[in-house]
Amino acid sequence: MTWCITTCNFDIDVDLLFQENSTIGQKIALTEKIVSVLPKMKCPHRLEPHQIQGLDFIHIFPVIQWLVKRAIETREEMGDYVRAYSISQFQKTHSLPEDEEFLQRKDKAVRAVLDEVYRPQRKYRRQKDAGELLDEESQVHATLLEYGRRYGFNKQSKPEKVDDADAFMLGRCVCVQGKLTVSAVGQIVGMQSEEIKQMASEYAEKHSELTSEERSERFGPLQQHRRAVASLNKQIQQKTEELGELQAKHAELSVICDEAKNKLMEVTGLHSHFYLKLVLEKLRALVTTSENLKQQEQEFRSHCREEMLRLQQNIEDLKSTSGPDTEELRVRPTRNALIDKQYNTDKDKLQKIRLLMARRNREIAILQRKIDDVPSRAELTQYQKRFIELYSQVSSTHKETKQFFTLYNTLDDKKVYLEKEVSTQVSSLNVAMSSSAAKEQFLRQMEQIVEGIKQSRNKMERKKQENKMRRDQLNDEYLELLDKQRLYFKTVKDFKEECRRNEMLLSKPRAKGAS
Repeated sequence: MTWCITTCNFDIDVDLLFQENSTIGQKIALTEKIVSVLPKMKCPHRLEPHQIQGLDFIHIFPVIQWLVKRAIETREEMGDYVRAYSISQFQKTHSLPEDEEFLQRKDKAVRAVLDEVYRPQRKYRRQKDAGELLDEESQVHATLLEYGRRYGFNKQSKPEKVDDADAFMLGRCVCVQGKLTVSAVGQIVGMQSEEIKQMASEYAEKHSELTSEERSERFGPLQQHRRAVASLNKQIQQKTEELGELQAKHAELSVICDEAKNKLMEVTGLHSHFYLKLVLEKLRALVTTSENLKQQEQEFRSHCREEMLRLQQNIEDLKSTSGPDTEELRVRPTRNALIDKQYNTDKDKLQKIRLLMARRNREIAILQRKIDDVPSRAELTQYQKRFIELYSQVSSTHKETKQFFTLYNTLDDKKVYLEKEVSTQVSSLNVAMSSSAAKEQFLRQMEQIVEGIKQSRNKMERKKQENKMRRDQLNDEYLELLDKQRLYFKTVKDFKEECRRNEMLLSKPRAKGAS
């Protein structure tokens, strides 16, 4: 559960790799942290710490299932993000050969187009009889005027201020432009027709190169998208295969878990089978006795009812006959007394049977309560685990309380030393300041106090070192005991294996001898 939560980018302040044998307090703290983080992750299932400690499968399984699903989704999302980030970082620092070739061709094409569009073109030509320019600045200025007009960057409402030299040179060039005739224009067009054709062909070649580069640039992302889709499909197929393997493993583990539970139930049943068998036999005997008593009571009641009806019928018959004679009158009281005696006897017998049946019912109820009071194997195991947890918690609390007492005693000793020091300084300060001898005595007393404090400190340091050495020694002994425990378990396992092999080897000769 901790691994799934940390995979989903949620923090739990625990380090499972360096805690081989955690105490019960650490386990309880870990379960509380897990339960507190689950609502932050918006888990739809509720879980309590004691359910995690008791390994309550019914409540833990849906949470584990949801955490594994969430962890797989988070890993897929982070995988896509990391993959895209790595591709972008690779493209920033590295490039493929075809990409470098494309960029070089693109730069050359753009540079050629810019040179073609923005190259300087001569519009005017200086007349031969205009005079020779002596200084370099005038020559540069005249050359610039031949390649175009001078335009300002101000608004149109403010005309450009042209100095006299610029106006003179521009006027001479305009004069040359105004003297051109139609024939001169035709000659110029004829002379430059070859250059125009050449420029047109170069422009067509540049245009075709640019279109091909744009096409390759357009198809490049499409190819990348196809490669990305293919890689994602491959990853989906791999994850599907892994999911199938995990489901198969889960089914196998579920079958093994069910078999182990059945074996545990069989062992638990065998443990308490003998005792329960005895109790059940006794209960069966008591129930049989109770049923027999109830049946006898019913039979006795029906017999009494029949006898009462018969006697009533005899009485009626006697009344219906002729008048009673003296002998019958003499016998009737005797018969009535016998009937009353028999009735009282049967009534007492019925009361005794009822009391016996009530006693048997009470015994049955007491035995049932005793059976219910006997805990099962699972309950005993749970009680044992709870007692162990409570003992660990009490021991950890006792250890903390002991540490608090030690800290309190240390601080109390420090307080006593400080109070002594303050009282000594206050009592002897005024006396010490009165004369030089008193000052020297005061300084000697302070040195003695400091020396005593140093001795106490050295004593505490020695005690600390002794405790530290004892702690290290106990830790070493504990590690040795752990190694011995592991070796003991390993030896017991090997011994059992050897015993099993010995039994198998002994059974083979017996089987051969029997055959």
